[in-house]
Amino acid sequence: MATHGWIVPYKRRSNMFEQLFTHPAVVARHRAAPYVEERERYLTHCAQQGYTQATLRLKARELIWVARKLRIDPHVRVTPAQLEVVAHGWQDRQQCYGRALNTVWTRARFLTTARTWLRFLGCWCESAPTVPFTEHREAFTTWMACERGLSPVTIQRRAWYIDQFLQWYGAQHASLAAVQLEDVDAFLITYGHKGWSRLSIRNLAAALRAFLRYAGAQGWCQATIAETLQGPRVFAHTTLPSGPSWQEVQGLLATLDTEQPGDIRDRAILMCFALYGFRAREVSQLQLDHLDWEQNLIWVPRPKTRHTSPYPLLPAVGQAIVRYLQTVRPVSTHRALFLTLTPPFRPLSGSALHGLTSKRLRALGVQTAHCGPHALRHACATHLVAEGFSLKEIGDHLGHRSTEATRVYAKVDLAGLREVAAFDLGGLL
Repeated sequence: MATHGWIVPYKRRSNMFEQLFTHPAVVARHRAAPYVEERERYLTHCAQQGYTQATLRLKARELIWVARKLRIDPHVRVTPAQLEVVAHGWQDRQQCYGRALNTVWTRARFLTTARTWLRFLGCWCESAPTVPFTEHREAFTTWMACERGLSPVTIQRRAWYIDQFLQWYGAQHASLAAVQLEDVDAFLITYGHKGWSRLSIRNLAAALRAFLRYAGAQGWCQATIAETLQGPRVFAHTTLPSGPSWQEVQGLLATLDTEQPGDIRDRAILMCFALYGFRAREVSQLQLDHLDWEQNLIWVPRPKTRHTSPYPLLPAVGQAIVRYLQTVRPVSTHRALFLTLTPPFRPLSGSALHGLTSKRLRALGVQTAHCGPHALRHACATHLVAEGFSLKEIGDHLGHRSTEATRVYAKVDLAGLREVAAFDLGGLL
């Protein structure tokens, strides 16, 4: 087969089709279809990711139709528009199957398979959403990293806030120099009407203030805008931390003490949230190397401060992790501690950890304002307050950098408040 300009040549020939199919005619059909080496390379990759033989056969059959449809100019990168053009006309496929097909489902499966395959080959040309004033935004992010030394987490969050404003403002104005305080106020009001909380709007305003202060110093806009920009006022401790009771946490962990693979993995994860108070991002970044079995320590990464903190590996947590590693965790080249249990095996993201935690809590009927990992972090802190630990000890356990972040938990010791309310003040009341 000739080498195409948009495909990296495959150097080594495998026998993937012979492994998936036994009938010689079927193997010959797969080898006669276009882009045989590229399809075989992708199937080999899927096999290494842990896909079953049945799934690999389905992928191989689908890739034949994808390859036949993609007989376009081989020197261009495939775009979404090009793929949409060829994702129709299934008469030949219906004749092959000898029955009418669900064309809507067939088209959707074709698009999904084609996109995944083309991304693997590096041939999928999907342009990212354009953000106006990109050069200004990139200069600001570089300044935050190089001059201010901010963590990647902070830079990513600020950049996301700024992108929201630049997209909104760029749709109405062509020059950043024309920005006025009224424009920023209108933008904040718009997002307030979208349901953003006062705290979120305040964080958004803070990110814009930093960007506009930098833009003013560079002469891109008026320097006075940043100094006059104010977000909504947020009163300290207007809402107390919301989380399940410790009895509910114990009940949650007890329900996961089963032989189901998902329960075994999730029990180890939820113990990290409930017993240590780890954040979702911290658990998602845990690596196998962070477990020090000789010293009975677990080193948790702190994305904000960019260092790791040691914690004693509690026996219950250690046993749950060992059980997960020995019986559930897939064999993978990934070094992340917690992986998905279905192929392709990959590390669990922070959003995936939030989803599984929320699902587990809601299944038990736990009534809290929030049901993510932070709810278990709040439950951990509240339990430590009730056990009589000092705010300094609780703050160290949670990884707080100041006692102000921990002080709010002093207000949630309801048992202590009830004791104060019941205290006899010698008849003074």
